[in-house]
Amino acid sequence: MTLVELAKAKEELLDLIKRAQNGEEVVITEDDKPIIRLVALNKPAQRTFGSAKGLVSFADDFDAPLDDFAEYS
Repeated sequence: MTLVELAKAKEELLDLIKRAQNGEEVVITEDDKPIIRLVALNKPAQRTFGSAKGLVSFADDFDAPLDDFAEYS
């Protein structure tokens, strides 16, 4: 979580929005009291290599010629 004073947040709003879009929680404060919390409405997808392992399978003959196309061979 990032705490930013209101005066500084005014100057850095675009950067703070980008940080929130990347999943960071940004809290804007005034007089050291939190007044606003920026969070993204849609969290970025976090893809993990191999996360679909075991979920996808192929038939043993998936690359065998199709009978419908035998005349083209």
